[in-house]
Amino acid sequence: MSRSEKSADIETARSTVRTAKPTLKTIAELTGLAITTVSRALGNDPRISETTRRRVHAVAAEVGYLPDRAAQRLKTGRTNVIAVLLDPHEEILGFGTSIMHGLARALQGTPYHLIVTPNFLDGSNVDAANYIIRNGMADGLIFSRTEPFDPRVRLLNENGFPFVTHGRTEFSTPHAYVDYDNVAFAYEATKRLIAKGRRKVTIILPPKRLTFHQHMLHGFMTAVREAGVAYEIPEGLDLDCPADQIRDYVRRRSAGPDAPDGFACPGEVSALATITGMSDNGLTLGAEYDIVAKQTSRLLTQIQPKVETIYEDLTAAGEAMGRLLLRRIAGEPAEGLHLMQAPQIGFAAG
Repeated sequence: MSRSEKSADIETARSTVRTAKPTLKTIAELTGLAITTVSRALGNDPRISETTRRRVHAVAAEVGYLPDRAAQRLKTGRTNVIAVLLDPHEEILGFGTSIMHGLARALQGTPYHLIVTPNFLDGSNVDAANYIIRNGMADGLIFSRTEPFDPRVRLLNENGFPFVTHGRTEFSTPHAYVDYDNVAFAYEATKRLIAKGRRKVTIILPPKRLTFHQHMLHGFMTAVREAGVAYEIPEGLDLDCPADQIRDYVRRRSAGPDAPDGFACPGEVSALATITGMSDNGLTLGAEYDIVAKQTSRLLTQIQPKVETIYEDLTAAGEAMGRLLLRRIAGEPAEGLHLMQAPQIGFAAG
């Protein structure tokens, strides 16, 4: 076949896909490859050269090819779906957006796409995990806000279902996770407040049922005991409380006797609420009191540059969870699939 004849055939195929749903045969005609080669290239089969895979993916994107997921599932037993349980809490700014951005990075170039199910603050939502397993809705699951003996972790382990958590548990059975070193964060934040000469420090902790409550409390108390300074832990107040409730508590407490003058805030919302409550009583940040806060966005330092911050990279956490989950789905054991993110000191959020 001459070059001109081949070009004409390709143009005919391109014209066809404008009016008909593109198929593997369409891509094969456009690329001059066998249908089996096209199928393997779209599945990122390592036996197909990277150059060919890129070429096939480019043509597939150009013609708008979408795989028949029902057929794929019958053939492979996989859904090519990753499910994410996200929490609707307001404390961590941009949590869901950052995590999803990182996950999208990890899944780019793979056949996987994401479905999102909301989790609720008053429980671990084990029913949502069970529903996903029972109905075969996904090949893997990602979730956060782990508990020491999280029922979701138990359920997923018992069913051999691949998953990665944002946070650890105390189960002896290993599971894949990405976590932020909240012990180190609380310790460093408290040490900074003490170094500023604050005579009484306090911390707004996560709810007691969550694993990272224990981690933050441990870091805080270690720093306090090493320095021998006075401290206070608010009763009936945690990071899940609305911002106005934190503000009102700080306002009342700062007007009382022996009030704290150093605040470790594990989130930007709690830091801003604390500043508002102190300002309502005429107290000035950097003079009568100080704050060291965990930062996950640029908002806090832009609004209140006097607040010292310690950074947590949630986008990197999302990307790491996505990559670990792909390895779990591929059959890699969970024992070595762990990542602990260190607090980033003096880092400006991008």
